[in-house]
Amino acid sequence: MEKLTLIKVGGKIVEEADSLQALLADFASIPGHKVLVHGGGRSATAIASRLGIESKMVNGRRITDKETLEVVTMVYGGLVNKNIVAGLQALNVNALGLSGADMNLILSEKRPVKEIDYGFVGDVKKVNAELLSEFIKKDIVPVLAPLTHDKKGNLLNTNADTIAGETAKALASYFDVTLVFCFEKRGVLLDENNDDSVIPSLNKTAFDKYVAEKVIQGGMIPKLENAFQAIEAGVKKVIITKASEINKGTGTEIVI
Repeated sequence: MEKLTLIKVGGKIVEEADSLQALLADFASIPGHKVLVHGGGRSATAIASRLGIESKMVNGRRITDKETLEVVTMVYGGLVNKNIVAGLQALNVNALGLSGADMNLILSEKRPVKEIDYGFVGDVKKVNAELLSEFIKKDIVPVLAPLTHDKKGNLLNTNADTIAGETAKALASYFDVTLVFCFEKRGVLLDENNDDSVIPSLNKTAFDKYVAEKVIQGGMIPKLENAFQAIEAGVKKVIITKASEINKGTGTEIVI
């Protein structure tokens, strides 16, 4: 099976010119097939604020009402996505910016209202990996924005980590997939105040123990749950690392 590297990168890194340029240079130098999934939440919050729209967050997740959906569609699908595509084209990477609605690529359903009404937020149901793999095999590099659709004409704001995990799982039937989650730290840390305390390898038993001891907490928990699900679904390797180190083989590797 041919190798494929799927990189998920968070908002801050893709929203600042210098860090974006460095990331795209590192991404361009990854050998073989690749896919980039991006966020853009900070830009969405800033532009919403300029438009007088209040951003509401619960447990780190954005409540997406109709006005907010318009903002995230503009920012994720337009501004951030196309800046990345243009940057990659400048590096001779033939990138194609896509949302989940394009070619019915990622189908989701609106999250049901339980304790919290998240609004126009989608939970992924199906990734069209067959179609995506055809592009990848033609050396086209998909750049996926965190937007999906419900096939009823509605766009849905969708967590970028989830899109990365679900896309990696779907592509595991076609490629030997390495999934890399990038963020500001060098990996999963034993001590959040010590950037050198990276846990090099993490299995489910150790993860549960660290969560119970509150060593791992907050937004890192769902990120790691996504990572374990990806490994269980056939993704060959999952790594959590700093965006500036995606080519260095450093970070935390998730193992069964």
